Amino acid sequence: MFDKYTIEQKQKLYETLSEFYSDNKRELFDRLVQHRTKHIAVVLEDIYQSHNASAVLRSCDCFGVQDVHVVESRNQFNPAEDVAVGSSKWIDYYKHNNIQEAYNHLHDKGYRIIATLPHENDTMIGDLDLSRPVALVFGTELTGLTQEAINGADGYVKIPMYGFTESFNISVCAALSLFSTTERMRKDNDIKWQLTPEQQLELKLYWSLQVIRDGEKVLKNIVEKLNF
Repeated sequence: MFDKYTIEQKQKLYETLSEFYSDNKRELFDRLVQHRTKHIAVVLEDIYQSHNASAVLRSCDCFGVQDVHVVESRNQFNPAEDVAVGSSKWIDYYKHNNIQEAYNHLHDKGYRIIATLPHENDTMIGDLDLSRPVALVFGTELTGLTQEAINGADGYVKIPMYGFTESFNISVCAALSLFSTTERMRKDNDIKWQLTPEQQLELKLYWSLQVIRDGEKVLKNIVEKLNF
């Protein structure tokens, strides 16, 4: 949405938009954007239960993971706002028609694609290499990941379990995986996980539109007034 503007124009737009909401909100944006990351992304393949989809979005927001990629080859992604608690408007999620389309997009962005399931070549989530960007892939509630999603992955991780139950609920699996990976990522001084200054500015612009009534209309008026 903001790619066509120079960084100076983006800064001017943000300064103008921020006049439409409180200083406390602006301070919150400035603080939280420092913790946002695209180094770790989430891929959801055909998640159809709205409470699970919503819980994953909420976990992504809580752990500062900005990008969620949704594959809708069979099921539509329908987050329930009473579970997501508004988190869907703070993160970016991208829709793909099939898993290969999602994988191609992520590979082009430099991500290593990691499927979350027990596999003969798997790694414990706490041992996953995070030196380069990672996209964690989670499957549908009943059947898990499709064979295509498994075959196309670059690696596999599992969460250690010590009970009779053989798997976690998908939303729990996502939360545990994100806690493990984001905590280790932030403690590793060699990983450049934060957004660039320009990415941070664009994200604050996007957040501004979420808190301003008729935000896109307001933005259009500002652009016309500033003659951008």
